Formats: sequence, C-alpha cells, structure tokens
Amino acid sequence: MIPARDIAPFVRKCDASVRVPGSKSISNRALILASLCSGKVTLRGMLRSEDVDLMIAAFGQLGVSVETADEGTTVVIEGCGGEFPSKNGKILVGNAGTVARFLTALLSVQKDASYELDGSPAMRERPMSELLTFLEKNGAECVFLNEDGCFPFQLSANGLSDKYQNVDATKSSQVLSAILMVSPAIGQKYSLSFDGGTVSVPFVDMTLSMMRAFSTDCFSSSFASSRIEIESEGYRDDDFDFVVEPDATAASYFLTLPIVTGGRCALEGIHEVMLQGDSAYVEILREIGVEIISTDEGIESAMTAEPKGGTFDFNDISDTFLSLAAISPLLSSPLTINGISHTRKQETDRVSAMASELRKLGQEVEESDDQLHICPNLNKLKELAVEGVEVDTYKDHRFAMSFGILGCCDLLDNGEPWLRINDPNCCAKTFPAFFDELESVRKISHK
Repeated sequence: MIPARDIAPFVRKCDASVRVPGSKSISNRALILASLCSGKVTLRGMLRSEDVDLMIAAFGQLGVSVETADEGTTVVIEGCGGEFPSKNGKILVGNAGTVARFLTALLSVQKDASYELDGSPAMRERPMSELLTFLEKNGAECVFLNEDGCFPFQLSANGLSDKYQNVDATKSSQVLSAILMVSPAIGQKYSLSFDGGTVSVPFVDMTLSMMRAFSTDCFSSSFASSRIEIESEGYRDDDFDFVVEPDATAASYFLTLPIVTGGRCALEGIHEVMLQGDSAYVEILREIGVEIISTDEGIESAMTAEPKGGTFDFNDISDTFLSLAAISPLLSSPLTINGISHTRKQETDRVSAMASELRKLGQEVEESDDQLHICPNLNKLKELAVEGVEVDTYKDHRFAMSFGILGCCDLLDNGEPWLRINDPNCCAKTFPAFFDELESVRKISHK
C-alpha cells in the first residue's frame, strides 16, 4: 500500500534557515559533460536522488568509472572522451527526462554500438519523437518496441552527422540541451535551428554556460531566438573540480513558506542570479507581496502583508508554477498562470492535475491549454478542512512538495493536521529528504 502523510501545521511564524540539495538539472548535465572530458572530473555539491542515481547507474553499465564520497554529494568521474567502453546493454531511464534525452543523444554518437532503452510507464508517454527523429536523420537507427517515437526502443549508433540541423524544440528545451552537449563530438563548428522557438530558455542558457566550463579555452556560442551556433575544440582533458549550485526549484517551496506561515525563511546558497533560471521565481514572489532580502549567504523571504494574486508568465520557469498554484487558496485576489502548456507532458499533465486538486480544495479554477485562472476561496477550504482533505500527487514530486507547503498553514487554528499527501515518497525523484527538512524547519520555528 502506498503511504500517505499528514502535514503538521506551523503554530508559530516560520523563522529558519534552509540549505536545499544540489540542482538536478545541473547535476545530470555535469555527469554528461564530465563523461565527455578525458581527465578526472570531481563534481561537488551533487544532488543524490532517483534521477541522478539513474544517470550514475547507467554510466556504470556503460563502463564509466564513477566513485562517490561525502554521502554521494561528491562524484568523481574518469572521463572517457565520450566513448563508452560498453557498446551494448539495456539502459533504464525511469521517469527522468534529463536521463532520457541527454543520455540518448550521447549514446547516438557512439561507434558500432547498440543499446536497448526503456523507461517507466509515465516516461513511455513523454515526448521523445522530436529528439529521436532528429537523431535518426543524422545517422542513428531506432527500432521501436511499442509505439513509434516512444520508449522502449533499440538504438543502433555509428556516430552522428550534421546533415540535418533543424529540430522541433517547442515541447521541451531538453531536446536542444541534449544535442548541444554532444555537438563537439560531431564537428568543431555546429549550427542548430529550432523553428518555432523553445520553452524554458534559461535551461538552454544553463547548458551553454556549463559547456563553456567543461570545454577547452576555444569555445564560443551564439544563441538567437531560433538558432544556436557553437565553435568548440572539444572538452577538457585535465583533472578539475566543478561545484553544483543548490537547487533553485527546491528552494521555491521554502521561499513560498512564509506566505503560508508568516515570518521568514532564509535559503543558503540561493541567489537572485544563478545558472538556474528558476531563481527568477523571487521576482513573482515580490509582486505577490513577499519581501526578498539578499544576504552574503543567500536570500531570505519574509511575509508581513496580505499576499495578493496577479497574472504571471511561467514559460521560462515552469517547474515553479506548482509552488505558487498550490498555495493560491491563501491569496487575497485571483491568480492567473500562463505559459505552462508544455508541462502537460512532464511527469504528469501538470495543468490538468493542478486544476483537479485545487477544485477538490473548494477553489474555482478555469483551465485552458496554456493557462490556469484561480479564484481563491479560503472559507470553502476551511469548511473542507474540518473533515480533512487529501491531495493526490500523480507520482509527481512537485505536487507532493508544493501541497506539503500549503499543509503548513494552521487553517483550523488548533495546530492539528488537516491536509494529507498521498504518495509523499514520490519526492525522492529530486528531494528525498524534503518532508524531513520541512519538519525540521517547523520544529526550529517553534522553539
């Protein structure tokens, strides 16, 4: 039986400091890039979670030397110049989009190799055809074992050409990042077009910045609205260290917490300018009425006024839209969230699922392809809370964590739990210790 968790409300204002684990997006990019180098690469501050463990396990199957220390937050990789010792095998990507796309592209540049790849039932429904079509046009061969363009499939690789340089990235920017990271293995000068643009542009910027850090001095890139050009003489062959930033998306939950509890919450190592585009979530919090304070250690959020709604575009920071939507019943005016259509093809259909859960909480929600419009109804939520409410998580870590924050509100003014999270352990995907950290913050604030 899948466990559930009752959330203990805060009976006092939040007053705590938190350091969230390393960024999943940076961690899995760093693993790919380290394997493309030829020296020993030490990655510090790594996230240890299901997604990252899947990438490390895959590298082990492919013959890459990987050692971990410091409870897994330090990972040492003996770079293999992007040529895996094992030229065949079965790779499981779980429900990790970064593993599915990044590793598939890297496997495609292997020579005389054949791999079988499969994912979870949810991953079998996530968009892969755009990337796979591009790879097939440039030399890879895919035999699909179920539905065309989806996991599972057999991949035969003998290097990639640059004959076709246009890819559909309208559904996921990970398609671009996957191709870009292996592009130095294709040619010193590489151009990639994506008519129609892409979503989550900051993640592409992150990829280019990290490629520069892992490359020789001879690296340059230009990024226009629908075209990227790269000049590179390849990745580094020396031994070096790379430090992974704390996860800005994970930080969004704790930055949101003072809206629910009052008080303040400081995030160590999180800043307004980071590799991660999700750090821009603080700009939306400011418009809602949250005070954001920059310190030498990081940033701090504080709530002293009544939080309000507004209209916000989350296209570039879509992973954080759930952080705000989940606590929308506490806002004093309607909330409109735009730019989220591509999240319908993530761990679950996040737009539809969020609308469904908020309606269960008594909220009025209008849903369209790219938008949620929420009219908060706190009184209705309080009525339902008397009997207790349950939130389903759809095996999606961000639902578990976002609604975990809402449950911290002492809605009944008695300190008793009123919100239950079904399948809270799904947060192991990116933040296994989330609920332990949340409970620690509650206890510290109550001292």
